[in-house]
Amino acid sequence: MSTDPLILGGDTLLTMDAANRIIVDGALLIRAGRIEAVGPLATLAAAHPAIAVKRVAHSVLMPGLINAHAHSGLLRGTAEHLPVWEWLRLHIDPMHRVLEAPEAEIASWLCYAESALGGTTTVVDMWRFMEGSARAAQGIGTRLVAVPYVAEHPDYDYFETLDGNESLIQRWHGKADGRINVWVGLEHPFYADAAGQRRAIDMAKAYHTPLHTHCSESQLEIPEFAKRYGRRPMFALDELGFFDGPLTLIAHAVWLDASEIELISRRRASVSHNPVSNMKLASGFAPVAQLLAAGVPVGLGTDGEKENNNFDLFEEMKVASLLGKLKTLDATAMDSWQVLRMATSQGAKALGLEREIGSLETGKRADVIAVRTDTPRMTPSFTAGPYFNLHHNLVHAVRGQDVTLTMVNGRIVVEDGVLQTADLQHILTEVQRAAPALFARRAAYLAAHAQSTPLWTQKQRT
Repeated sequence: MSTDPLILGGDTLLTMDAANRIIVDGALLIRAGRIEAVGPLATLAAAHPAIAVKRVAHSVLMPGLINAHAHSGLLRGTAEHLPVWEWLRLHIDPMHRVLEAPEAEIASWLCYAESALGGTTTVVDMWRFMEGSARAAQGIGTRLVAVPYVAEHPDYDYFETLDGNESLIQRWHGKADGRINVWVGLEHPFYADAAGQRRAIDMAKAYHTPLHTHCSESQLEIPEFAKRYGRRPMFALDELGFFDGPLTLIAHAVWLDASEIELISRRRASVSHNPVSNMKLASGFAPVAQLLAAGVPVGLGTDGEKENNNFDLFEEMKVASLLGKLKTLDATAMDSWQVLRMATSQGAKALGLEREIGSLETGKRADVIAVRTDTPRMTPSFTAGPYFNLHHNLVHAVRGQDVTLTMVNGRIVVEDGVLQTADLQHILTEVQRAAPALFARRAAYLAAHAQSTPLWTQKQRT
């Protein structure tokens, strides 16, 4: 971590605090990885003449984006045009059966590099062999919430285990200047038997760390939960104790009814909304407006490289806004401020990290990005007056490639659009080298096992 104090300024500072405060020619005083002061650049520079000033020309400074649900991976563009459970059976689960640790690690290097270049400073990554993921986050300098892809069920014994999850917590939680946190993960509640579910819940309580799982992504889950538990999914999770720990983050939450939304609004639960993935896999429309209205913290996630097919949270913001309007047939739905908050301050709250990240305020971590304003996509730009459009341009026009600077914990990770902390070309070369062997092993597995992995809708061992 950089320990040198710095005054970082831009043409405009978008704080994303409770008042959505905007400072023209604004700046941050950053010391020891945290924001010490926020204000006009001239004021901070005059008050601290001995501190170096870095002004990013033609830019808006804003909080680093928070990806509330992602998966590292190497399957980009190769698992297409299938509904979610067939997609899992034919592409994803067979990949997990043959995946090796070096491939998993280089996938994380790729994911975190792409994220940093696009202005995402925090990634919640549910992945495999996550010692390698932690090394990748440590090396690139991003903030990582590592969530092992755990299954505790005899039919899914090729995923990570709770033993490995616990070991990762013990080895990496809070490491890399606090940038790496480790949560308890379950691929899905059905990927654990009763003992596994209980242990995951108890482990989250014991280590006081959140629990993350997929649920209510597919309409097929509703009758299956009713068959197994006699309840809709969120009520079943509540009865099982999933909401008793510090925090439970539900990925997708597409098929919730009003009673489930009301339930999780009263419990220690939050949601990751993944609009591009939900559209690609034809999962459905998540009830985001109703969740937000009920006070449920909702973050924004890209999901994985195979179901998106990128980690560009600016693109995700635009899709979230447009999909919200389409679902309700209301052009005023999912306005730009609301979507920006989902990617920043609301996203931080969904992760239980709102005291540390998500807005540019005194005392918070210096996770900051600079977005270029001298581009066609940002022109014209009005930072005040009746035509104020900064928030609209950021949501509906900007793309990740418009990010010129990314800072995490006060350390510059990307400058002038170039990754500073790792050799990007080496990462790309290693991914291109590793992918063919993974695909060959998966093809061999599928040739020998025509049925691949049984879905949870089929008979399982108990």
